[in-house]
Amino acid sequence: MGVMKTPGVYIVEKNAFPNSVVEVATAVPAFIGYTESADNGGKSLAGKPWRITSMSDYHNFYGGAPAPTFDIVEKAEDSTEESAFKAGGKEYLINQSNTKYLLYYSMLLFFQNGGGPCYIVSVGNYNDDIDGGKLKSGIEPLVKEQEPTMVVLPEAVRLAENDCINVQQASLAHCGKTMRNRVSVLDVWGGYKDRQHPDGDCINNFRSKLGINYLDFSAAYYPWLNTTIVEDSDVSFGNVGSTDVLVGLLNDEVAAAFTDLDGMSEEELASGGNKLRVGKKQQMLDEVASLSSEDLSVAEKMLLDKTLTSMSAVYGKILADIKYQLNLLPPAAAMAGIYTMVDNSRGVWKAPANVSLSAVVSPTVNISHDEQEDLNVTTQGKSINAIRAFIGEGTLVWGARTLDGNSLDWRYISVRRTMIMLEESIRLAAKAYVFEPNTANTWVSINSMITNFLTGIWKRGGLAGSSPGDAFSVNVGLGNTMSSEDILEGILRVSVLVAVTRPAEFIEITFQQQMQKS
Repeated sequence: MGVMKTPGVYIVEKNAFPNSVVEVATAVPAFIGYTESADNGGKSLAGKPWRITSMSDYHNFYGGAPAPTFDIVEKAEDSTEESAFKAGGKEYLINQSNTKYLLYYSMLLFFQNGGGPCYIVSVGNYNDDIDGGKLKSGIEPLVKEQEPTMVVLPEAVRLAENDCINVQQASLAHCGKTMRNRVSVLDVWGGYKDRQHPDGDCINNFRSKLGINYLDFSAAYYPWLNTTIVEDSDVSFGNVGSTDVLVGLLNDEVAAAFTDLDGMSEEELASGGNKLRVGKKQQMLDEVASLSSEDLSVAEKMLLDKTLTSMSAVYGKILADIKYQLNLLPPAAAMAGIYTMVDNSRGVWKAPANVSLSAVVSPTVNISHDEQEDLNVTTQGKSINAIRAFIGEGTLVWGARTLDGNSLDWRYISVRRTMIMLEESIRLAAKAYVFEPNTANTWVSINSMITNFLTGIWKRGGLAGSSPGDAFSVNVGLGNTMSSEDILEGILRVSVLVAVTRPAEFIEITFQQQMQKS
């Protein structure tokens, strides 16, 4: 209060309690990629981080799914690719002819696995090719956003391998050098392949090319996932670009199915059973003929698709392979959802592992216990978290390490993310004391504020120790954390020691026989 100059009674109120520390959000991913549109009431959202909370928001601001188109081609004799289907004694391949965008499907996978609020950075639309430079440019606007705690780039794996690694290195530098308050969740390029694939070992390539910088601010997952994001109703003959090939295959199927009718007399064809078969043949020919029509209404297209699905085995195989290819997705978006779900239910200090994935049929590669050894523990230190299928349990996340797997400080992703939460929460709360007098009263207030916050975290299980004194300590003061020169220079130093809980990654149970006692 001011100087008292007038006689009277003056009221002085003193704060009895320190300021509180508000825990920052821990699971707010930022997705960077290509969308159908980027519009908010006529204002462009291109290249701007925009917060959404559901797929409904995504549809409002960024449009819907891409329109993938596939070509059916006859498999060459010297091709090593696995054929999509066989018909008429020939093998065929189904290849996507336009750009394969992954962000929309990744967002569906994110929300299916417990995702919540997130940011979208649209770097282009479905008329653009996926470009590494554009994906990197989407990282830069996130510098001005403090809320995101994860960076996910689902479409980086659609680039060439070296370009993909370049984008991922930019993401690591953003998280570990520029911001230091978020982690990058990475996909392994070519991670749908087995490590013994003729094209090479995708894990070794990933490790050797990624480098060693900022590995403790990232986690990688292998293999990719066979999902159920794209349903039967989402694919139809509209996804087949080579309509002429499709019509030819269906006509051949009809001809092969009704070959015996060609040699029959009119009397035989007019008999009951044959008459029905003649009618069915004609119906199939009519349906196949209408495939080339561009004048069909939406209802007619749906009816045509249902009819062909029920009558043609070849048509069903083609749509099944298209759906399979669209449902093959990298796991980073699903893991962002798992992080969110685990944080909300257990806390950021709980390792996001031993949790089942939703909307996932299986991992693309079945990893055994022995095969995971090299993924989890390696001399390079670049631990890759495995996603494995267990009988009766489904598909589980079976790893919780950062890429800095040999570091005792930052080996586990839960430890790194817990420290980010503690650092950011305390940093934002301490801003209230900037320009306050650097005196004992300020030191006591800061000490009490941080101590109260860490006590609450300890009670919730975020810090290890049988008592608060074992779990953390806060030190601040002249002769303790500061010298006289520090005070003259306006520096207030606070030292915080915390014992962050770590996951029980390896559990050993010892059995030993003992002598019979009776």
